[in-house]
Amino acid sequence: MAYNDFTLEALKEQFGLKTDEQGDYFARATPVPVSEKLSQHLREYVPLAIAIGTEKARSELVIAPVLLEVREQFDHPISFFSGVEFNADPERGLRGVCDYLFSLSPEQLTIEAPVVTIVEAKNENLRQGINQCVAEMVAAQVFNRARGSAIETVYGAVTTGTNWLFLRLTGSVVFVDRSEYYISQVEKIVGILTGMLREAGRRHEGRQK
Repeated sequence: MAYNDFTLEALKEQFGLKTDEQGDYFARATPVPVSEKLSQHLREYVPLAIAIGTEKARSELVIAPVLLEVREQFDHPISFFSGVEFNADPERGLRGVCDYLFSLSPEQLTIEAPVVTIVEAKNENLRQGINQCVAEMVAAQVFNRARGSAIETVYGAVTTGTNWLFLRLTGSVVFVDRSEYYISQVEKIVGILTGMLREAGRRHEGRQK
């Protein structure tokens, strides 16, 4: 079994998860001004990615540039990975490739704890990517705990490039935002993602003191 083999029902049963889909959990996130470079890139390449219509095109032309913008928002180094093997607990099926992930560690050669945000790219309906994203978030939680870097919340996102849906896993509860955000709201999207990382960073530093 791997991340993309899980159903939500199996995740709930195997890992004792509960889901909450009742709130606009990221609505209060403050939009973050993005660079003119990203704005110009999206104006030019979002229509092309839509026209090509493949998951690969959307990932390369839209998703990766947005995530790199998030990385550039930080004065201190964080690590960003794309298409990496992330095998937190293979015996329980927590193995496979993550499309994208962020870690608070500055290490870029290998994934170091704590892993904070998992982003799963999907070409079709966002809801089809939720199961895999939740499985990867559970893996991040297991990975962090095994390395003594347990932070209270792991974040996730499922995106087609043009549409973004955000999640968080706190303890055993998966909060799935009931609102989707669109690439025309890129400053809000970047604001949510940077807010996730900053909040996790504050909690991590607090645990180290």
